[in-house]
Amino acid sequence: MGEARRALVTGTSTGIGRAISLALAREGYDLAVTELDTDWLGELLRERDLAGRKVVPLRLDLREEASIAEAFDGALAALGEIDLLVNNAGGLLNKPVVDVTWAEWDDLMNTNVRGSFFMSQRFGRYCIARGRPGAIVSLASTYGVIGIANRSVYGISKAAIAHMTRMLAIEWAEHGIRVNAIGPTTVMTPSRQKIMSDPKARAAALERIPTRRFVTPEEVAAAVIYLAGPAAASITGHTLMVDGGLTAG
Repeated sequence: MGEARRALVTGTSTGIGRAISLALAREGYDLAVTELDTDWLGELLRERDLAGRKVVPLRLDLREEASIAEAFDGALAALGEIDLLVNNAGGLLNKPVVDVTWAEWDDLMNTNVRGSFFMSQRFGRYCIARGRPGAIVSLASTYGVIGIANRSVYGISKAAIAHMTRMLAIEWAEHGIRVNAIGPTTVMTPSRQKIMSDPKARAAALERIPTRRFVTPEEVAAAVIYLAGPAAASITGHTLMVDGGLTAG
């Protein structure tokens, strides 16, 4: 399998982040995994796919500057090096535009955009200072490309992630740092399964997707593996849509 690679993945206790962490472990990565409360990571840390890999649980609140610094520095101290940053953690707001409060806007933007930007900044500074290459993969969304009711703030935040990806990719290309993103449509995570238990909601969501199927967390994880790996050496500044054709029309 060769020398271990090392990844820092944010928001990993469940859903997409959990699937990404397990997929990276199977690929031979040692991991720093994060959550708002490290107690939430207990189930992940017991997974068999993590056996034989070094896995470090860390607290991270992307709304706090000090927390970003502590989590990144803790990951670096524990793993020695970091080859890959996966910006997965984020919040969701389902609310009509006219009802969104100033505090709700700030909370979501601080998590989804500001936090991801400054975590990426930490990684970029580290790679440039050490003269080493690296890769960043962030989670965007189809809602950052197309319009949909009641998801305005979330969609705006994910559009920002996609454009942040382009901006960082151009600025850091000379340093060998590749920056990409993934834009999934509805992913069948545990929380989404509860929402989609309503037959009408499920049928309406599927009707929008040309392939008539939801994305699995494992499919998003596979896209992360690809974008982080050597097969994607010439891919940077790109948002890979994993959306069943939703944004093709």
